[in-house]
Amino acid sequence: MEASWEQSVTNSINTIYLLFSAYLVFVMQIGFAMISAGSVRAKNAMNIMLINVVDAVVGSISFYLFGFAFAYGDSNPFIGTNLFALANIPNGTYDYSFFLYQWAFAIAVAGITSGSIAERTQFSAYLVFSFFLSGFVYPIVAHWVWSSSAWLSASSSEPFLGSGAIDFAGSGVVHLVGAIAGLWGSIIEGPRVGRFDAFGKPIPLRGHNATLVVIGTFLLWFGWFGFNPGSFDKIVVAYPSTSDEGNWTSVGRIAVVTTLAGSTASIVTLFSRRLLIGHWDAMDVCNGLLGGFVDITSGCSVVEPWAAIICGFVSAWILIGLNILALKMNYDDPLEAAQLHGGCGTWGLLFTGLFAKEEFVIQAYNKGDIGVVRPYGLILGGGFGLIGAQTVEIFAIIVWVSATMWPMFYALNRLKLLRISTDEEVAGLDISSHGGYAYTHAYAYQEDNYPRSYANYMHIQDEQS
Repeated sequence: MEASWEQSVTNSINTIYLLFSAYLVFVMQIGFAMISAGSVRAKNAMNIMLINVVDAVVGSISFYLFGFAFAYGDSNPFIGTNLFALANIPNGTYDYSFFLYQWAFAIAVAGITSGSIAERTQFSAYLVFSFFLSGFVYPIVAHWVWSSSAWLSASSSEPFLGSGAIDFAGSGVVHLVGAIAGLWGSIIEGPRVGRFDAFGKPIPLRGHNATLVVIGTFLLWFGWFGFNPGSFDKIVVAYPSTSDEGNWTSVGRIAVVTTLAGSTASIVTLFSRRLLIGHWDAMDVCNGLLGGFVDITSGCSVVEPWAAIICGFVSAWILIGLNILALKMNYDDPLEAAQLHGGCGTWGLLFTGLFAKEEFVIQAYNKGDIGVVRPYGLILGGGFGLIGAQTVEIFAIIVWVSATMWPMFYALNRLKLLRISTDEEVAGLDISSHGGYAYTHAYAYQEDNYPRSYANYMHIQDEQS
């Protein structure tokens, strides 16, 4: 009787913790929305806010119908089974709180991709790719890494290369997936009108509200305390109500290393960009902070605080370098999403393979069992097993997402369902697709040198009013 009572209390605490973490991760959707809205021009603010809502609601349906089953079906190492698996919860082992937590991750992926193709994409295209990405593309990768029956899982009984890929909270599964999808969408669409001049020189198209960006950044920081410390329940063998996987005493350390990596990346970005451009830039600091969070997400459970500082330092220079490279290649990503989530997500996976501590790896993936031996960070003497698995995860994600998302964006483009017309883009998505601006007199925030088509449009609007 006493054991049963203790188990009931343990299950209750685990469920409450998991649900609270899920709520924190969902708060990140508010952060995404704020950053996205502040980073675009005022004439597109309503459009990007609506897109962030759509990413969440469409992702809810697709993840319920298909995504959860693909991610956590347990009979196939490459593609999960049991479609509509959530319907089996009352009579099976599935747990609603676990589903909610996984759903919060799934809808975050589409938000990353949306940032890369902002300000020039048809609204209907968002509906298509959000459904496909949340319901199929992302869940397959989640299955590979987080399902105990899958080929790359570090929780597998026979892990790949003796280690499996350690991607604790999703530097690759979430961030790199969203970034590669956004990269292909942005490449196929091409840059925004006016982003580069006739000689290929970049022209700044600044976002209209730095306040929203800063608020959104702090909301994401807050949400990351659910994203990383809450992720113990993503590596469990079964589901949180039936497993005690992981050493819960490390939850505080995970929150600390997350904070240190982000803070280091932010301060390095602040001073580095000051040297490069000659002034302090709040937007760069915010992106640097997020880059640090993205890269520590993979190894947050298995590294020391000092290693997190190294992680953040390198992250800042990766982001700065990729942004410079993007401009040289005439690549246009309004939110730097591909550079931030892709570049920093890749570094995060490699960083884990270099700096993971053996004791912490065993804590997270073997319940701290004495006598267990498994690969850990290469720099710490742990051999090539872990860094090899991390590298394989990177290439597997790039190949899988490219093979699925590139054809989808290409098909939408050929069907003329992807990019809006030049006149609509100049006028702004708010007025061309949503019937009005998010702000009164939003056109006052825009460039002074509009093409004549836009001037004619405004003249007609004045006459009608």
